Amino acid sequence: MEEIKNALDFSDFPRLDLIVVGLIAVFLLVFPVFPHSSFAMATMIQFLMFSIYGMGWNTIGGYGGQVDLGKAQYVGIGAFTTAVMLIRWDIPFWFSMPIGVCFAVTWSFIIGYPLFRLKGHYFAIATIATSLVLKDLFEVWDLVGAARGLEISPIKYIPPDFLRLIFREDIYYYYVILGFFFVGILYVNWFRKSRLGFQLRSIKDNEDMARSLGINVHLAKVKTYAIATAFVSVVGSFHACYIKNIEPADTMSLDISILIALMAMLGGAGSLWGPVIGAGILIPLKSYLKDWLGAQAGLVGIDLIIYAGIIMLVSAVEPKGIWGIVEKVRRRKRS
Repeated sequence: MEEIKNALDFSDFPRLDLIVVGLIAVFLLVFPVFPHSSFAMATMIQFLMFSIYGMGWNTIGGYGGQVDLGKAQYVGIGAFTTAVMLIRWDIPFWFSMPIGVCFAVTWSFIIGYPLFRLKGHYFAIATIATSLVLKDLFEVWDLVGAARGLEISPIKYIPPDFLRLIFREDIYYYYVILGFFFVGILYVNWFRKSRLGFQLRSIKDNEDMARSLGINVHLAKVKTYAIATAFVSVVGSFHACYIKNIEPADTMSLDISILIALMAMLGGAGSLWGPVIGAGILIPLKSYLKDWLGAQAGLVGIDLIIYAGIIMLVSAVEPKGIWGIVEKVRRRKRS
């Protein structure tokens, strides 16, 4: 009961923040009611997916200060677990998704213990290496379709199929991922005020000091890494049902790992709203700039230049991201 109260307790935020968040929540709930294109709906679903990815990364990368650049491997584990179990044994999403989380968390423990013996950029490089190695293994593994991947055929099922998460209309996918989004926000709100959350902030500030206070630094990092992995794996399973055609080269690419980290860092790593802010800026930019400047204007690649410029500009002004800028402005007003 205490955990539920902590998850629902947002009293440490100013009233204006809560009003803005409430308005955004209402907008997300009613968005499908208003006229919109299929492209806009796809962009909103991508925004929600990457917000949850960022929330997971934020637990270990934001609160723990460990720059993980290998999260795409867990997207792949979740996606391919759900796809394989649905295609080969007709096991529905709501059963295969928890199994995928178990596989992903088990793998995170296996590689987490040796990885967290490393620090700084050595840890970041090691996470990239493990992700790329796993992607290469999937590309030669026949069970998961090797390099050609797997395709979920919706023709086999009579939509809407809520058990297998197979729909023709994206509105169903939208509300499913929106439900995961709200659960993710509540969980991270609880996590940041939990014992493990305080331990991680101590570790981020000073590992030696945290160790002297009796905190098991290594175990705290490994447990948080598993929590971050669970977030990513759940959305990976959703990704398989939503996209329906998954390949290791796309689902487990380094680009996805870096994008997940950038979302949280741009919005504000170590803050509750940072990943949502980052995804709210980068995902629409990524989608619309690529469509307008790449597909229509023929300026292929210019969207990436603008995209990188915004990230560098915000990072130069405030290393803590956009949320850090908001807090800095507030401190100046108070003083």
